[in-house]
Amino acid sequence: MRVIAGEAKGCTLIAPPGLRTRPATELVRGAIFSILYSVANDWKYVLDLFSGSGSLGIEALSRGAGWVDFVEQTPRCCAIIKQNLEKTRFTEYAHVHCADVVKAISFLDKEYNIILMDPPYASPLINTIIEQLANSKIVGNDSIVVVTHSKRRPLNSDYASLHLFKEHRHGDSSIAFFRKEPVS
Repeated sequence: MRVIAGEAKGCTLIAPPGLRTRPATELVRGAIFSILYSVANDWKYVLDLFSGSGSLGIEALSRGAGWVDFVEQTPRCCAIIKQNLEKTRFTEYAHVHCADVVKAISFLDKEYNIILMDPPYASPLINTIIEQLANSKIVGNDSIVVVTHSKRRPLNSDYASLHLFKEHRHGDSSIAFFRKEPVS
């Protein structure tokens, strides 16, 4: 697994061995960021939920994000994210929160421009977490929320104020892009 574009392009990332993590493939990450380039105006604050190895957040940093908060509950993965940040020299532009995603959504206090969410495909909590995000203070009017999921587990098109505006499929992976409905 490597960073595919930007400042750290080609840098190999460490993946958690023996854990049941499924890092986003290079093709999926490439699709996510290709679409984000066309829809996201501001990359100042990025949130990477269910970070695993940190590959999505590190890819965002490599492509010009100003700051990334990583949220991962497994201590071993948190240590790997920190190693990957050191390896790519992005440590000073990030913070790793070793916490449950539901808890982190309630204590994070900034509004993010981009929220990347790559949960376990089998998680029954995906819809609940997206709904919690939609009702939280960390999603602003211009925020883009990106959720990867299995095409066998389709997501709703609406979660409170968040509305699906684009979906991309690649193999078993689907990438859903949400944003708030513009106020008229």
